Amino acid sequence: MDNRVVITGLGVVAPNGIDLKTFTHAIQHGVSGIKYDQQLTQLGFSCQISGTPELSDELISRYLTPLELKNFNSTGILYGVIAGMDAWHDAGLSGPTGNEPDWDSGTIFGTGTSGIDKFRESIYKIDEQQIRKLGSTVVAQTMASGVSAYLGGKLGLGNQVTTNSSACITGTESILMAYERIKSGQATRMLAGSTSDSGPYIWAGFDALKVCTYKNNDAPEKASRPMSKSASGFVPSSGAGALVLESLDSARSRGVRIYAEVLGGNINSGGQLGTGSMTAPNNTAVQRCIKAALLNAGIEGKDIDAINGHLTATAKDAVEIQNWSAALGLEGTDFPFINSLKSTIGHCLTAAGSIECVASVLQLDHGFIFPNINCEDLNPEITGIIDRKRIPLKFLQKDLKVVAKASFGFGDVNACIIFKKYRNE
Repeated sequence: MDNRVVITGLGVVAPNGIDLKTFTHAIQHGVSGIKYDQQLTQLGFSCQISGTPELSDELISRYLTPLELKNFNSTGILYGVIAGMDAWHDAGLSGPTGNEPDWDSGTIFGTGTSGIDKFRESIYKIDEQQIRKLGSTVVAQTMASGVSAYLGGKLGLGNQVTTNSSACITGTESILMAYERIKSGQATRMLAGSTSDSGPYIWAGFDALKVCTYKNNDAPEKASRPMSKSASGFVPSSGAGALVLESLDSARSRGVRIYAEVLGGNINSGGQLGTGSMTAPNNTAVQRCIKAALLNAGIEGKDIDAINGHLTATAKDAVEIQNWSAALGLEGTDFPFINSLKSTIGHCLTAAGSIECVASVLQLDHGFIFPNINCEDLNPEITGIIDRKRIPLKFLQKDLKVVAKASFGFGDVNACIIFKKYRNE
């Protein structure tokens, strides 16, 4: 089989918006979700700001029952459940209505860690010989597949229910994996996405690696500066993004809104050879990934209207632009528009790809390009490759047809996905 695959539902929990309406407004207007984080200061972090979604108890109670919330302590699972259920309902779908699972629907929902705070809490109880006080949900909250297990149960999913984990490409990878499952006829619809825990136990390692910015602790909204000459590292953040992928035939039969079509993509690795390492990309692999994504999607570089880059506000931003230019065979004014959501939300790590894919699809559906903030002083290494007008600093109303989204991660792994605006045929 070779089913066409479309997107019928979106959900998001981001530092600058925890529902589609708020998130859309935020990205259109360059609203930052990065704030001062007192806990990081108290713990001696050099970076003392973060992008942490703000959730009220009232909001949380809409998604988890009082029983489920008893002894619950996993931000990653919480973000994923909220984004996933919102996407499911946005697609006009509901939870289980009887004892029969939905055999045609599943989820691939990724993460890097699960319940890190719960894990820490459990270690202390074990050390204090209080094993009986761990509670009955400690395993579900700390197992790697906890988020997909929670979603599978909340939605009664009977198809594949699993969690992937591939550093910063996790979210983009999950969508491509779901796409392939539907395209091959193994599922009718899949909930795809990713999530990331919040807090110092997730972010400390990056602070120790000195890849997080420390120069703008007194001006959080100015701190995340992708493509800027004054970029000094990323802002650690968290959240979740979710998309419902569905066969076109199913979406049409249900008569639901179609946000976009997934044309294809590619996932590869540079093997940590050549220019590649655990933390740096193999440039040849990155270019091959982009070229293979275009081939898989059946398009050429000139067909891309906009790129939502990985662009983390580090020294690798210029390298990423070089790789895009080489892979597409485009430069100067011929290069597509390019933006980075990290300028407003920071780097959400394993949630980055899925949240940024949600933003990419919103751009296609609503016809706009969201602005890059904090890069008025564009990196001259970048403007030496592409025209500065291809890096919009203000909101642009634009009828987009094709948007490319790529993610690059620790371990020298790469993922690129191609979205196309869906028009009724």
